[in-house]
Amino acid sequence: MTAAESAERRTKSPRRIQPTRRAPKLRHHKASGQGFVQMAGRFIYLGRYDDPATHQRYHQLIAEYLAGKPVVDDAEATTVAEVLAGYLEHARRYYRDARGRLTPEVHHVCSAARIVRQLYGRERASDFGPLALKACRQQMVEKGWCRRHVNQQTQRIKRIFRWAAENELVGGEVYHALQAVAGLRRGRTAARESSKVTPVPPERIEAVKPYVSRQVWAMIQLQLATAARPGEIVRLRPCDVDRSGRVWFYTPAEHKTAYRGQERVIYLGPRAQRVLSPFLLRPGDRPCFSPAEADAERRQAAHQQRATPLSCGNTPGSNRRRRPRKAPGEAYTVASYRRAICEALKKAYPPPGYLARRDDELVKEYRARLTDDERGAIKAWHAEHHWHPHQLRHNAATELRKEFGLETARVILGHRSPAVTTIYAEQDQQKALEAMERVG
Repeated sequence: MTAAESAERRTKSPRRIQPTRRAPKLRHHKASGQGFVQMAGRFIYLGRYDDPATHQRYHQLIAEYLAGKPVVDDAEATTVAEVLAGYLEHARRYYRDARGRLTPEVHHVCSAARIVRQLYGRERASDFGPLALKACRQQMVEKGWCRRHVNQQTQRIKRIFRWAAENELVGGEVYHALQAVAGLRRGRTAARESSKVTPVPPERIEAVKPYVSRQVWAMIQLQLATAARPGEIVRLRPCDVDRSGRVWFYTPAEHKTAYRGQERVIYLGPRAQRVLSPFLLRPGDRPCFSPAEADAERRQAAHQQRATPLSCGNTPGSNRRRRPRKAPGEAYTVASYRRAICEALKKAYPPPGYLARRDDELVKEYRARLTDDERGAIKAWHAEHHWHPHQLRHNAATELRKEFGLETARVILGHRSPAVTTIYAEQDQQKALEAMERVG
């Protein structure tokens, strides 16, 4: 099966549905005459099978189980590890997008739960208090996490124990005690501060153009023209674009705030229309930007530049694996979009002088001989010239605020509050300088 056929098969596969719990049946233990159920690998005996009270207890137990309550023998002896396992099971059912796929929130929950389990997994959940939470928070700081991420992970741990109190795994006093732990404050903690996301200098955007495919370059230009998020651009399909007016409207089927019931509309003006038009000539339900299409165009361009006669050397397609471990997908993801830009930046800004020869991809034995100082210098050089797709939204927001004001920028960016827009749009100090020249 070719990569295209495999991608088409994945596209036409049935929609994944959020998994639900199945109700176990009430069973009869004939030797003792007891009625029991098997839940989560445990046998729970409810009384004599012919007693109506046994059936009543069974229906009560099943109702609580289907509502999400974990199966525990004794709530007082419930360990922290059992609480974490129950919440992770709940998170894998709850945090899913419209297509039934896990959201990134599950990854963050697992990361926070891993630290709690390592320090307090065997302790009783009812004994987990504010000092234990602060110890977990300090472990995050020692891992090098920034202050904002540490505070977010601490809130997730509190959320875990709120869920445990809601499902009667711990007493309500445990969760209320954890609420007393305040977040880390700027300048009053050893946790590092995260770097501010700023717009990309225009020359660094132009630098990647020779090293990216036309699909990636079109996505970059669309972000600059529409202030859209990277996830909204990679999921763009012809059927999502309303082309009936002078300004086109793109309504993403999935977006960041969809779970809040908010509608997201992206406006495509003449500049964006010129960029997007060549990619609309395809079936309406197919993504406009495809890595498989970009790879095919790259191979075709390499074939046209071939200097060796076709009668010599490899014939086209003969040196390709039939079943490669990784094949280009039908649509870009935010991660693959970011990696394409990152690889282009490495080619556009190679390390200077001696480090460039040491960082040569074709000479792998040099990489094994790199010293720690050389590795650090190469890493610092790439970090100095690095940028990511989300910064392009800041570029567009800054220009919109400069030209049309904060309220217009808020509407185009899809924010409900102007305070959020100010995070994305850098302030224009030119007007302030002109005013001070007059009155100062």
